Amino acid sequence: MTPPHITDLPIRALTVDDLRRCADLSEDRGWLREEHKWRLLLAAGSGYGVDAPDGRGLAAACVVTRYGESHAGPELAAIGMVLVADRFARQGLGRRLMTHVCDGVLKGVPLTLHATPYGRPLYEELGFETTGRAEMLRGAFRHKTAPATSETSRIRPATAEDLPRILRLDAEVFGTDRTHMITRLPAFADRLVVAEDHSADGTLTGYAAAWPNMDTQVIGPLIAHDTATAQSLVTALATGTDRELRTDVDVRHEELLAWLKDRGLASVAFNAVMTRDIPDLPGDWTRRWAPLTVAAG
Repeated sequence: MTPPHITDLPIRALTVDDLRRCADLSEDRGWLREEHKWRLLLAAGSGYGVDAPDGRGLAAACVVTRYGESHAGPELAAIGMVLVADRFARQGLGRRLMTHVCDGVLKGVPLTLHATPYGRPLYEELGFETTGRAEMLRGAFRHKTAPATSETSRIRPATAEDLPRILRLDAEVFGTDRTHMITRLPAFADRLVVAEDHSADGTLTGYAAAWPNMDTQVIGPLIAHDTATAQSLVTALATGTDRELRTDVDVRHEELLAWLKDRGLASVAFNAVMTRDIPDLPGDWTRRWAPLTVAAG
């Protein structure tokens, strides 16, 4: 019998049991294995993949994270970790998987993703438009003699009692509910800090997390009401690790980007922030500095 063409192979749901296969696929394409991140995405989101016809793991995979779920469906869905094994590349498999997810599973749902220059042409053909850019930075954080402090906020470690306030602030800034993702942060991240104003009620003005990803600490999410608070949150997180930091910052936040570079982080890459069926991302970009991970929007 003639074996089926690679694009005719069935697409199946992925689960946390596929963690090693997903990490192997990342490694196959020269990415880091990132098992810690894969585990979060597969637990909080939905994975889709194609088993390799040669029996060697996955031929392709991606992850979808839905936000604002209701009886009518999600208000927004983020697509990430779109990967095709090197030996099956340039055969239409990535397009088949993305078409299945975007026009089948998520038909009619507003979509977002972060695209590398390599992947952007395919996403444009599928109806995505560029609505922004994010700059990836990495490096050893250099503390100055006078650490950044916010005149309006104090920074402290988050406690369990802070979670309801974090969720309310996050929904306001992100523009839709992502409780299922944010409630996993205390277990996922090494450190979680909040910023409060100095008023009697201690209104929450920001929060941020640092989580381990191979040999770096990723700063994200980073939510803050002004640049000084964002700087203070990063400084607090950097104080707690000797690893290099990595983060992805909206390029419109020029002051924070310059500050991070002045403290030792260097530009690694730029990704296009793309959307489909929605003119721009919801929420308040002025208080949204860095995502939890670009794979989850």
